[in-house]
Amino acid sequence: MPYIPPSFMGFLLLIFLIVYFLSSAIKILKEYERGVVFRLGRIIPVKGPGLVIIWPIIDKLVRVSLRIVTMDVPAQDIITKDNITVKVNAVIYFRVMGPIKAITEVEDFYFATSQIAQTTLRSILGQSQLDDLLAKREEVNAELQKVIDFQTEPWGIKVTAVEVKNVDLPEEMQRAIAKQAEAERERRAKVIHAEGEFQAAQRLTDAATIIATSPSALQLRFLQTLTEIATEKNSTIIFPVPIDLVKPFMEKFGKEVK
Repeated sequence: MPYIPPSFMGFLLLIFLIVYFLSSAIKILKEYERGVVFRLGRIIPVKGPGLVIIWPIIDKLVRVSLRIVTMDVPAQDIITKDNITVKVNAVIYFRVMGPIKAITEVEDFYFATSQIAQTTLRSILGQSQLDDLLAKREEVNAELQKVIDFQTEPWGIKVTAVEVKNVDLPEEMQRAIAKQAEAERERRAKVIHAEGEFQAAQRLTDAATIIATSPSALQLRFLQTLTEIATEKNSTIIFPVPIDLVKPFMEKFGKEVK
């Protein structure tokens, strides 16, 4: 075994300590990251982004991402205000605005935000009726975002949006809603049909009024009807006979019958 001088061993130990010191002291934070540094257990100003130098053993750095986090809220069984059981899941978008608060005010802000979102989802949707939950989705989302953001603000968390993704209804409720929609469509069809009949009757009344005030309009309408009948490959022949021509014969025939 070759002999290694103590001076060389000391040199290797020094190199190791220098590499360890540099690797522990030099940190590189990305543009979207900030470093919360505890120096002997006390907070110092936030570091980053870029090159950050800390004191090994004395300082402890915790990385915090400032990007928007997309968190899926698990499906929750909810009883609406009109006593209908539904299963609702949602998605929440939030970001860290205060890195120091996010680390010091709550143990795990990801887990805490998830739990707040689940409880708020059950609470807010439990105060809404099923029709509002289905038809007024934007208002429900805005109310959820407002309540969750109010509760997470002390932690330095900003909730940017909350979206209800899916509402699962029981099968019997789906059949009831389908029957209601079918009845509504039938009602609108009957109303539209009645409205069409009314408009047609109104137009006929207007036409009768015009013809009554202008006898020539009736003659023009009669001639137009003849042109419509006399189409191609039609063997029907129509001879227009004025009413005044046959009126004396009709009166005479009526007297003989009496």
